[in-house]
Amino acid sequence: MFADRVLSGMRPTGSLHLGHYHGVLKNWVKLQQQYECLFFVADWHALTTHYDSPEIIEQNVWDMVIDWLAAGVDPSQATLFIQSKVPAHAELYLLLSMMTPLGWLERVPTYKDQQEKLTEKDLSTYGFLGYPLLQSADILIYRANLVPVGEDQAPHLEFTREISRRFNHLYGKEAGFEEKAEQAIKKLGSKKSKLYTELRNLYQEQGDESALEEARSLLNEQQNLSLGDRERLFGYLEGGGKMILTEPETLLTETSKMPGLDGQKMSKSYNNTISLREDPESIRKKVRTMPTDPARVRRSDPGDPNRCPVWQLHLVYSDENIQDWVQRGCRNAEIGCLDCKAPVIDMILAEQAPMYERIKEYEEDPTLVRNIIADGCEKANKLADETMRDIREAMGLGYS
Repeated sequence: MFADRVLSGMRPTGSLHLGHYHGVLKNWVKLQQQYECLFFVADWHALTTHYDSPEIIEQNVWDMVIDWLAAGVDPSQATLFIQSKVPAHAELYLLLSMMTPLGWLERVPTYKDQQEKLTEKDLSTYGFLGYPLLQSADILIYRANLVPVGEDQAPHLEFTREISRRFNHLYGKEAGFEEKAEQAIKKLGSKKSKLYTELRNLYQEQGDESALEEARSLLNEQQNLSLGDRERLFGYLEGGGKMILTEPETLLTETSKMPGLDGQKMSKSYNNTISLREDPESIRKKVRTMPTDPARVRRSDPGDPNRCPVWQLHLVYSDENIQDWVQRGCRNAEIGCLDCKAPVIDMILAEQAPMYERIKEYEEDPTLVRNIIADGCEKANKLADETMRDIREAMGLGYS
């Protein structure tokens, strides 16, 4: 059983392209082998900017899930589900909104940035202002402690950490908390009790971060503690109350280096993409007609690969030998631009071939995809319900 839990999601934008594959999906395939992973379709998030065109969402959802599966995301290793099929996301979002200061939402960097970029949309909505909090609910409902994000999304995760801390501070003060925590310390045994107390004092009195980490490790190793006692000791360690919500850590991912066909970032809005379900002949045509170094007007003109979008694809796909061949051949006019593009075409087609086969398999049997999602939603609902029981009780909504 994995000790760490990873959560990540994507908005349903329809079928995916190579930018999504190299930027997100390859990483998911790797993570599912190392951690307990939950990957979800963020369909409610799609409505924050596409609230006026809901008719595109359902088909986009199924197309995107098929592409995930085709790329190697494995439902036997990871839980795949749809956000709106787990109502607890919305309940936690509502409850968190009761204690979230308005100023926290207004200062999220992407709030004003997106409003300036998407001027064709009226984004002066409550849903758009609150979407970082919905993201927080998505993470906190599963007590996920690792979230893979790029540097641009790091402020969103810091916001989630602040929400978690605020919630635990407000609602983690169960009656007799300190007495229960002291009782839990005794259950560690005399030697470990003494060490825990020393490390707690070092952290609380001197701000010693290494003592905090050592104490956390000590608690993680204890097999004889109940979940409640473990959470109390984590909270007591940091001077708070019971740790009801987990504070997630950033699992920083590399920025995708997958360029578009014109050298810009690969994006549907730039019309420069290669889809994961692109026909092989279409791929050949797209790469063959890519722009190259403007200095190479004739075959005999020397060029500079660093000024050519095709070279960016070689950096993604080619080994050192081919890269050296391109650099030398282009600069000395020993190879033509179509010669240079040929290995790239071969490598994209080789990468796409197994995905293309799996896409056909899932498209021909939609029931298979729906069953995978139904199973994932059932697992996700179970995990979310466990968290919500603790949250309702902490907020006085247990009514037992």
